[in-house]
Amino acid sequence: MARPIRVVVVDDSSLMREMLKDILGRERGIEVAGTARDPYEARELIKTTNPDVITLDVEMPRMDGLAFLEKIMTLRPTPVVMVSSLTQEGSDAAVRALELGAIDCVAKPDGAEGHGFEAMAEELVAKIRVAATARLTLRRPPPAGKSLASPRHRGNGIIAIGASTGGVERLREVLAMMPADCPPIVITQHIGPSYVASLAARLDRQTPPSVRVADRKARLEPGVALIAPGDRHLMVVRDGAGGYACRIDDGPPVSGHRPSVDVLFESVAEAAGAAAVGVILSGMGRDGASGLLAMRRAGAHTIGEQESSCVVYGMPRAAREAGAVAIELPLAQIPAEMLRAYDAIGDRPRST
Repeated sequence: MARPIRVVVVDDSSLMREMLKDILGRERGIEVAGTARDPYEARELIKTTNPDVITLDVEMPRMDGLAFLEKIMTLRPTPVVMVSSLTQEGSDAAVRALELGAIDCVAKPDGAEGHGFEAMAEELVAKIRVAATARLTLRRPPPAGKSLASPRHRGNGIIAIGASTGGVERLREVLAMMPADCPPIVITQHIGPSYVASLAARLDRQTPPSVRVADRKARLEPGVALIAPGDRHLMVVRDGAGGYACRIDDGPPVSGHRPSVDVLFESVAEAAGAAAVGVILSGMGRDGASGLLAMRRAGAHTIGEQESSCVVYGMPRAAREAGAVAIELPLAQIPAEMLRAYDAIGDRPRST
């Protein structure tokens, strides 16, 4: 019989600690190793219990959750699921936590009763199970130095990126290396709908390209990265001016997700053909594999993140096994390969 996933719960609210303990205690294959009301108690508990996963509140006395998360990732990398309030401030903190290496975030419900709490419980359990499979290393400092050189090719191409678990940190690292006049970039990142605006705003401040949430009127332009809006599919279509524009779709989930990486990649394959570069980064599941294969069959260059740098080598593995990946690289080498491949597009005509 497999060893249960051992979880330490850290929250300054005694009620929330008991609720989380009760939720997890009912789940097969999960065991609560202990609870702590602040990071100082948690530090000792983590040393003695060596948990597989930690749930961590954001706002706590003596040391806030983000400061403690940074210490965990620097000194003793352990999968962490943040439990945050669903406010604008909470959303900003949650995205910051994902940048620091948290596996995922769960929003606290407004009250302890009703559907909101039941949905939170189901989401928390699912994310703890994913977190237990994560592969973490000592946190590296943010990339230093200048961004990569501007692309030589000024043709009408696209870079499309898909990511899930571990993707926020990777998007920041990839976009940090892009020049301010980088090729048009479209991104589908699996993330809670309430966090998308904060993610785009933070990436916009931290990286050379302009980063925005895509809307149905947005055109793809050099120097701009567009992120799929919360709970809606992002697609790329040709526009009347000979370029590309966004289409936002409210259709059902695809490959278990909305937004879906498969939906984005398949639309890029149809709209841009060989004038595109596809990139699939860390994530759980298979979303993106069939779409990336469609891009490769349409002549696009396709890149997968290597297992050695992935938090969860699920989506890149599925894409590689499907024959969708032309080259697999560790994260640090992906930005340069993206631009090299984009330059290689040259002025080839797009597929029709």
